[in-house]
Amino acid sequence: MNPWGWALLALTAARLAATAVLPLAPDEAYYRIWSRALAWGYLDHPPMVAAWIRAGTLVFGDTAFGLRVMGPVGLGLASLALWDAGRRLFPERPEAGVWAAALFNTTLFVNAGAVLVTPDTPQMVFWCLSLWALARLHASQDGRWWLAVGGMAGLTLLSKYTAVLLGAGIVLWVVLAARHWLRDWRLWVGGLLAVAVFAPVIAWNAAHGWASFAKQGGRAGTEATHPGLRFVWELLGGQIGLATPLVFLLCVAGVAAFRRRPAGGLLAALVLPGAALFLWQSFGSRVQGNWPAILYPAACLAAAGCLGPGWDRWRRPAVGLGLTLVVLGFVQAAWGPLPLPRRQDPSLARLGGWPGFVAEVEAARRAGGYGFIAAEEYGLAGELAFLLPGVPVVAISDRWKFFDLAPPPAVTGLLVRSERRGEGPPLWPGAVPEGGVTRARNGIEAEAYRLYRVTPREGMPPAALLP
Repeated sequence: MNPWGWALLALTAARLAATAVLPLAPDEAYYRIWSRALAWGYLDHPPMVAAWIRAGTLVFGDTAFGLRVMGPVGLGLASLALWDAGRRLFPERPEAGVWAAALFNTTLFVNAGAVLVTPDTPQMVFWCLSLWALARLHASQDGRWWLAVGGMAGLTLLSKYTAVLLGAGIVLWVVLAARHWLRDWRLWVGGLLAVAVFAPVIAWNAAHGWASFAKQGGRAGTEATHPGLRFVWELLGGQIGLATPLVFLLCVAGVAAFRRRPAGGLLAALVLPGAALFLWQSFGSRVQGNWPAILYPAACLAAAGCLGPGWDRWRRPAVGLGLTLVVLGFVQAAWGPLPLPRRQDPSLARLGGWPGFVAEVEAARRAGGYGFIAAEEYGLAGELAFLLPGVPVVAISDRWKFFDLAPPPAVTGLLVRSERRGEGPPLWPGAVPEGGVTRARNGIEAEAYRLYRVTPREGMPPAALLP
């Protein structure tokens, strides 16, 4: 095995270890519920993340490691795909594949996706595999690869709806630079295969009032009346930080230099439409930092293969800086050695203090003799269900009407509600205040919660007993 292979193996092992150390994030705990109630669709996303979690927990149990194990393994496979794609697209530059994979693996969002399981993780893996199939197609001109492209693109769509940008990029490339494929029946069969793979999600939406399509499609709206450039600068700053500064610089320069290489047009087509869409949206509403992550596999390939020799000296510093930031971020997320407040430390907000907090909530439940614990926030409900096995946990909100889960027990329970939801009344009718509790890490507050006494009654919003 060459040094690159050993480095990838060591990185995958480190990520696997991190999956067992980091506390579960609320979104992960929510997706765990999906894996216990498998369906072809959910209000928020397609079902692939649920299938990944289910596969991991069947082998390694209902643990943080079991929930997350598919992430490091899948991204290891994605890294190999990028390495081979670089070799195929830039045969004159044999090191392009190695550097593309190295740059890709030193970004913060890739490493976060490797240890925290979200729909972005399988989407990134299948996006890279789709890109690999496209590279094989471009290099060999063998139309049979369109079938692999279609299959992988369908699996990418089963992971997250933003995968439509992959299809848009492929169409743009074919129309502008590879029109000869329009006469090949295998292109059209590949497209039909992608639709066939995604068809169960369409059927689920049709049976549920198009709820998921409507929810995600509505995100491309206007969040502020006169936002100015606030969200634009936020998007740019977020990408510089999450990609790490030097990797971001190399990616932008590589895509800008796409005309220097025959394969550059394909890579630019997979980056520029998505970049334009996210930039357009940022003029009216916030773009979450993880959304553009899917553009970076192709951008890293462009950075490794399209830039001239003068850029070579920036690669090693980019990888070194990226890995340093990744290690620092992991240490802070796992142990919080820097006493940063919530607004400066996303890891505190999402990961900090859950075991102690849940223990306090359970103590309050026992002291009051309550039959269950309830929550309005889906992530909070998921955390309670994961960390309190054997204790009935009830979630209440409209999203639970899309799940086939048991109703809450007809006894008095304890509702936990974040103070960040404001001073309005809880969703649970007739809730009676019963005090409060705080979630903290190393004495630094992550979030404050109010407690309420509640009882199931007629006319309340949808509620479910979580597995």
